[in-house]
Amino acid sequence: MSEEIKTRIPLWLYPSTLEGLDAIIQKDNCKSRSEFIENAIRFYRGYISAEDGMKYLPTSITSAMSGIVSSSEKRMARLMFKLSVEMSMMMNILATTADVDENTLRRLRGKCVNDVKKSVGSVTFEDVVKFQKGD
Repeated sequence: MSEEIKTRIPLWLYPSTLEGLDAIIQKDNCKSRSEFIENAIRFYRGYISAEDGMKYLPTSITSAMSGIVSSSEKRMARLMFKLSVEMSMMMNILATTADVDENTLRRLRGKCVNDVKKSVGSVTFEDVVKFQKGD
C-alpha cells in the first residue's frame, strides 16, 4: 500500500457527521480525518464482503477462542460421563433394595422432570427428603 499514490476526492458530509468524526478520531489513534475515513472504508468493505472473515478477525484470536471452546467442551463431556457413571451406580444400588412398581416410577419421573425444570437443574437433597417425608 505504501507504493500507491493517494487520490484526492471531493467528500460531502453533514456537519453532525463531521462533529462525530472529529470526536472519535483520537480514539482510533488516527492523525487525520483522511486516515480515519480510509480505515473506516477498509473496515466496512471487509464487513460487507464477510466471505473471508479470517482476514478481519486475527488468526491468533480465532485459534485461542477455538482452543478454549474445545477444552471446555472436552472437560464438560468428561464431567458428564463421570456423573452418569455415578448416577448409574447409585440407581443400581437403590434398585436392589427398593421395591417400586412401574406406575410409581412413571409418576416419580414426571415429578422429577417438573422439579428440575422449575429449579433450572438445581434440586437439593434436602428438598427431596422433605418431599419423601411429606413435608
